[in-house]
Amino acid sequence: MGYELNRFQGEVEEELLCPICSGVLEDPLQVPPCEHAFCAGCIREWLTRMPTCPVDRNPITSNQLKPAPRITRTLLSKLNISCDNCQFGCTSIVKLDMLQAHLQECDHNPKKPVHCDQGCGLVIPKDELKDHNCVRELRNLVQQQQCKISDLQAEVADNKLQLVEQRRDIQHLKEYMRTLRYSNPRIREIQSEMENDDVLGWVESLQAARVTRWGGMISTPDTVLQAVIKRALIDSHCPTHIVSQLMENAHERTWPPGLSTLETRQLNRRQYENYVTKRIPGKQAVIVMSCENTHMSDEMILEPGLVMIFAHGVE
Repeated sequence: MGYELNRFQGEVEEELLCPICSGVLEDPLQVPPCEHAFCAGCIREWLTRMPTCPVDRNPITSNQLKPAPRITRTLLSKLNISCDNCQFGCTSIVKLDMLQAHLQECDHNPKKPVHCDQGCGLVIPKDELKDHNCVRELRNLVQQQQCKISDLQAEVADNKLQLVEQRRDIQHLKEYMRTLRYSNPRIREIQSEMENDDVLGWVESLQAARVTRWGGMISTPDTVLQAVIKRALIDSHCPTHIVSQLMENAHERTWPPGLSTLETRQLNRRQYENYVTKRIPGKQAVIVMSCENTHMSDEMILEPGLVMIFAHGVE
C-alpha cells in the first residue's frame, strides 16, 4: 500500500502514483516490458489473484518484477512528506528518503522505545509508559526467565539421558564384539580400532597442562589418593579399558627405567619439558599418553600412558 497523497507538500507527478492503490509509490517495482510501476505490496498481492499487469492486462509473474528505475526512485526521494505521527502532534516535514530515519527518533512516536524512569530500567513502548508497573513487569520477566531455565534444565536432563543410553548401547556393542573377537581376526582388528579411537577422542577432549614444579611430583601415592585420581579419570569419560592400566602406572614401581628411582628422575629432569601432558580435570595431576609422546624414548614412557600426581605446580 502506497503513501497517502494528502501527506505530501506540493504537486506529485502522476507517474509516481500507484495505479492499484492510487497512493504515492512505496518500495516501487516495475513490470517489464510495459514498464508500469506499482507499490511492491500492491503488485504482489494483485498477482496472487490475477497474473496480469493491472494496467494493460499483459500476462506477468512475480519472478518478472524488478526494482523501479533510478530516476523514479530519485524523484520519490525528493518529495516532502509529513511524519506518520502527525496525529500525535509531530509537525515535521521531511524528504521521503529520510522518513524512516526520522520515525526512529521522532519524540511523538507512540511506539518509540524508552527507558522506565521509575526504577526497573526496562525498555518499553512510549504509549505503554503510563500503565507500566515496575513490580508487575519484573515479576513477569522473572517468571519468563524461570520458564526458560526450566525448559533448559529439562533439555539438559533429556540430553543426559540420551547420552547415558548411547553409552550403554556402545558398551553393549563392545561387549558383543568382545565375545566375537576370538573367533574372527577381522573383528579383533575392528575392536582394537574402536578402542584406539575412544582413547584418542578422550585425550583430545582434555585440556593441555603445564607443570611448573616437577619437584612437587608424588611418586608413591597412597591408596586414598589413587582412588581420588581414578574417580577423576572415570568422571572425565576415560575409556574403561585403560583406566586400571593408567592407575597402575601412577606409582614409581611400574614407571619406565628413566623414572623408576629418584636418582634417575633427577638425571632425566631436563627431559620432562619435552612431555606432552594433559590435565586430569580438577586435580593436581596429569597424564602423559604414549600416543602423544612418540618423540620420547622408551625409557621415559609406557603404554598406554603415565599418571603423574603432584602436590602443587600444575596449570
